[in-house]
Amino acid sequence: MSTRPPLPPFDRESAIQKVRLAEDGWNGRDPAKVALAYTLDTKWRNRSTFVNNREEAQAFLTEK
Repeated sequence: MSTRPPLPPFDRESAIQKVRLAEDGWNGRDPAKVALAYTLDTKWRNRSTFVNNREEAQAFLTEK
């Protein structure tokens, strides 16, 4: 697994960069790319839907 900057500890500029990269990822609306931002054992709940890993997160985002 590779690391992607910016990495902690964050200063103001690197924190802003981190937030903008996350926003760009979500706004790109690519479920595969968004899902990579989450751990392999991620757990989500969206109303009555429960997502229990990265693959299920990607499938959930694809359906949306």
